[in-house]
Amino acid sequence: MDTHRSRPMTVGELSRRTGVSVKALREYTDSGLIYTLGRSPANYRLYDADALWCVRFIGELRSLGLTVAEIRELTAAWADGDGKPVGSHLAELLHRSRERLRQRIAAQQQVLERIEKFETEHEADLAEGDLCWAGDPRGCELRA
Repeated sequence: MDTHRSRPMTVGELSRRTGVSVKALREYTDSGLIYTLGRSPANYRLYDADALWCVRFIGELRSLGLTVAEIRELTAAWADGDGKPVGSHLAELLHRSRERLRQRIAAQQQVLERIEKFETEHEADLAEGDLCWAGDPRGCELRA
């Protein structure tokens, strides 16, 4: 018999076993994504083996770019849907995640383009190691 499966875990043990911070686990619990068995006599939150699966599932969804709020939305849809499949709802959440990621990539691409433009415009100054900025109060003209 697996003693890890039969005895309750504290939030610290759940954290060690999943690699998820105690703070995140508390947030997941407070959000209703993970259920506790209650509290120990010392007032520690107690979890069973189902919490391990929940934390791993949350981690998988987070790795796909879903926010904690979106995961709550998905679990609420499952709970409200009398156990009906939530695949179409998950598909919509994945679409949102993909669009957010595309927007972040586009923004980062713009930063790369600005870097390249700056390097091109200031190639000689960068090579010499001395770059004066327009309007520099330290007086670039004095160094010229």
